[in-house]
Formats: sequence, structure tokens, C-alpha cells
Amino acid sequence: MQALMLAAGMGKRLGRYTKNATKCMVPVNGKTLIEYAIEALVKNGIKKMVIVVGYKSDVLIDFINSKFNKKNLNGMEIEFIENKVYDKTNNIYSLYMAREALCQDDTILLESDLIFKPEIITKLLKSKDPNLAVVSHFESWMDGTCTLLDEENHITGILDKAHFNWFETEDYYKTVNIYKFSKEFSKDYYVPFLEAYQKSFGKNEYYEQVLKVLSFLSSSTLKGLPVPGDDWYEIDDPADLAIAETRFSKGKDKLKLLQKTYGGYWRYPQLKDYCYLVNPYFPPQKMVDELEANIKTLLTQYPSGAAQMSLLAGKIFNLLPEHIVVGNGAAELISSLGDKLTGKVAVPYPTFNEYPERFANCQIVPVKTNPKDFSYTAKDILEVVKKEGVNTVLLINPDNPSGNFLQKKEVLSLLKELQPLNVKLVFDESFIDFADKDIRYTLLNEEILNEYDNLIVVKSISKSYGVPGLRLGVLASSNSDYINLIKKTNAIWNINSFGEYYLQIYEKYSKTYASACDSIAEERARFIKELSKIKGLKVYPSQANFLLCRLTGNMTSDKLAVTLLEKCNIFIKDLTGKKCFEEPKYIRLAIRDKEDNDILIETLKTILAGK
Repeated sequence: MQALMLAAGMGKRLGRYTKNATKCMVPVNGKTLIEYAIEALVKNGIKKMVIVVGYKSDVLIDFINSKFNKKNLNGMEIEFIENKVYDKTNNIYSLYMAREALCQDDTILLESDLIFKPEIITKLLKSKDPNLAVVSHFESWMDGTCTLLDEENHITGILDKAHFNWFETEDYYKTVNIYKFSKEFSKDYYVPFLEAYQKSFGKNEYYEQVLKVLSFLSSSTLKGLPVPGDDWYEIDDPADLAIAETRFSKGKDKLKLLQKTYGGYWRYPQLKDYCYLVNPYFPPQKMVDELEANIKTLLTQYPSGAAQMSLLAGKIFNLLPEHIVVGNGAAELISSLGDKLTGKVAVPYPTFNEYPERFANCQIVPVKTNPKDFSYTAKDILEVVKKEGVNTVLLINPDNPSGNFLQKKEVLSLLKELQPLNVKLVFDESFIDFADKDIRYTLLNEEILNEYDNLIVVKSISKSYGVPGLRLGVLASSNSDYINLIKKTNAIWNINSFGEYYLQIYEKYSKTYASACDSIAEERARFIKELSKIKGLKVYPSQANFLLCRLTGNMTSDKLAVTLLEKCNIFIKDLTGKKCFEEPKYIRLAIRDKEDNDILIETLKTILAGK
């Protein structure tokens, strides 16, 4: 068995990464793609590798010769074939130039822009099928040629971009661009068709087109070898490179890289995210269907400006439009709010870091919380206000990450005390809809806002309503001049058409939303009960859609986070380094639905038991 790699391309989309080197010399976590590939082949006992070079061929050949010798190649020989017209041809011609080598032995054909696990080569070699295309069930991040498989994994069709149908992707398998061909297949079928296709359509085509013709003529010619989508990645541009580095990093490095993306986890469909906080029971499918039905109109039309957004949000929360402003997520509103605030701000710690980080013009005055459970009361806040001469109080309720909750009567009492002191209360109720039904409340109320002109309410629609991709949040106050000031701070089109349409249709689904919040509260109670049974884990009370937990055994939070990620594809929030969590023992767990929560419960039982 030999290997044949096509590495003649210029890799223009990688920009500076290929200015002075070839595409396969791009490093991923400190090692180049060509090194990963050669090491995978050597590990699997391949004794000969043929590389078709072109762009900066001398640089690539020198690099390989400097990195590999007889000892670390374990007897594998490397030969080079040069495509001198690499800039005028495509990979069909590069493969054509290696046609004689292709017919000499059974061959693993692979492209140079891939990073992959060596186990893929192992599976190819172990398979008794002589002719295979490595494929993965289609996932939304994938792009390029797809195949159709029958029940025995025979490839019954190969689809290029022109014939791709997004409504049929359940049946699609993306080609990984790694193949195994027997020398008989190459000699009797593939090379003759390769020559004929090139004569008819020219040298600037793709070799996959030949496979498409062969699969059309006979479905028994080539079979698919399905592998998981997270076993490989194709690198065409810097964004691909960043994703590949995350996918193929290990340990703490992988965790840090994943944390730095702050989302976009749809690119990692195998990942279960217990870090970021959303509503697993909303929106309902009917609402999703309505959004999908209008996607073309929304995609091609401009959204309205801030005035219309305030009308829509005012309708949802029964507020006057001059008392509410819609932001691109609560994060935009927090930033705009922070630009306007000055003086001293009282902040109970631990807290959501986005607030103090945006209050650059303020002096943060910490409110100490109970070290046993990070709880605090309105009285604790008021004492700090009077002692320190505070101008503003930040109250996140339920608080993040502690889950601490102040009931309505207590908050209104605090407001009443703060009012004559001319102290503002910034009240973030992003998680308040998840509180138990009998204590659930909102301060997004005209009567309350008018009574307390020192009240500013912030609410993240992304978190509560399960639509973080739409980026929606609201800020409300009875001070219309202040609301107008925030509106002017934000861009005129800060909300896209999808967000606007969501606000427009929400009212039809408001009862479903209330029911979804009840479901969260019920599941939280069950989740707390089951987690509390796990030895080595302390669970703190919470009225939010997340739980603060402390590891009481030998396990540290960073080690647990890495173990869950690497072994189980589970992503949690390690709170180490956050104020009040200097000891590496604290984690935050998002509450998902029962099925997902049970997976986490069983996994934690196993890991914390040391099994």
C-alpha cells in the first residue's frame, strides 16, 4: 500500500500563511499539515509516499527533507512529482501526472489541506473493501462534494455544489478527500476515465468529477467509509485554521481555545454545551417554522430603525415605546449603559463580569456576600450604599453565577430606600423568568417604572427566550430622555430583520413561553436533587437556568472541565480566576432538558467516583 498526496495548489485564500510557504506547510497547534499527514501514514505502516508538488515546490521539498529522515520515516520512501503549470490547472491534472504511480500499487489518495486523525488511515487499511471514499454524515459547517450511500454504503451518487439541496442533507455524506483505490481499479477504471475526462473538459477540473461519472455508471464501483465529522477538518482559509486548531488541540489548550470563541458551537455538533445559558424549551417548532417560512423576505429586506423596535418591544412587555430600547443583545445595552455611568457603583460579587468591565468610568464598590453560599440581601446592599456614598447599584436577579435571588417585595423596598438618596438601581432580570412560578416577577412594568425614576431594567431576550443567535435585549426606564440617549448611542440598524420579525410574532407564542419557563423550574428542581446525590459535588440553591457547584473532593474544576471536554465532548464553565473563585473548585452548569441533564449526571457520577 502506498500513499499519494496532491500538494500543488497555491492556497490563495489562506493569505499570509501561504505567502512564503505551501498550503500543507500551514501549522496547526505548532505542527504543519504535512507533518501530521506523514506521521499518520508512518504510524500505519505505509512504505511509499508520492507527493505532487507545484507552488513553491522547492520550499516544500526542503522542508520535508529537513523534518524527516530514514529513522523517523520508519522505512517509508517519499517521491516527488512536479506540476509546473500548477497555476493554470486544477487537481485533475496533478492526479493525471501521477497516473503511472497510481497504477503501480494499491493507493491511499489524499489532499494536502487536511488535518485528520491517524485512525482514519487505520480504518481504510483494515477494511476489506478495495475501493473506498472516506465520508462523514453532512453537518452544517461542511462545504464541497457530497455523496449518497445505499444500505451497504455503496456510493450511488456524487453531488457537486450545483446539485446540492439543503432540504435533503439528512441523506448526504460529505467527502473527506481521502480515498483508497486498488491498483486494478486505478488501472482498469479510474486512470482511463481520468484521461478521457481531461481530454474532453480540460485540465482545470476536479478529479472528483471522474468519480461522479464512475458512480453514475456503476454503484458497485466505490463504497463510502463513514467517519465522525470531528475526526478531520479541511483548511481553506484563516477561519478554518482557527477552528481546526480548536478541534485538534488537547487538554487545557483545547478548553482555552473553545472558551475564546464565545460561541459558534454549531460548528462542533458533537459538543454538548453546558456553559452558555439558553432556554431549552423555547422557541417552539411552530415558531421556528414561521421564521423559516419568511427567511427569504427577511434576508433581502432592511430592518426598521430604533423607533419601530421600541414599539414592538413595548407591545411585548406592555411598556410605552419611549420607555424601552432594544439592543443587539443585552451586551450592547450594557456597553451603552456603561458609557453613561459615572461615580461609584455597588456590585455584589461574584457577578457577571460584562458589567464591571464596561463600567470603565466608574469606581466599583464590592458588596460582600456570604462566603458559605454567596448569598446577600437588600440590607447588605443598602449598608454599602450609605457607607461608601454609592451613586448606582447593580443587581442581577437571579445573580450570575451564584443563582442568588431577591424576591419582589425586598427589591421594591430597596428601590424605595435608594430613591431619596438619588441612587440608581440597574436591575438585570435576564434570568428572572426561570424562577419558581410562585415567586416569579418582573420590573418591566409601567407602574413600577413611573414610581421609581431611579430604576433601569435590563433583560437579555437571547438568554431567556432561547434565541441567542438573534442577539436581542431590552433596557427600560421611565426617563424617556435617558432612553433616547441610549438609542442615539446605538447604531440605527442595530437589530436585523430576523430579530425584528421575532419581536413582531412573539405575542402569538407568549403562553408557550410561560409554559417553557415552568418546565425549566421543574427540571431545575429535579436536576438539583440528582446532582446533590453525587459524592464530591456541592450544589448551591438557584432560581436561574444554571447551577453553581463546588467540587469537594480531590478533583479540581479545571481538570474536570478538561476531562469532560476531551473524553465526553461536554463543555462546562470553569469559574477559576473569577472574583470570589480563586480556589479551583467551582463550576457553573447550564440547565438543559431532562435527556441532556441525565447524560451530565451520569458522566459526573463516573468521573467524580474516579472510575
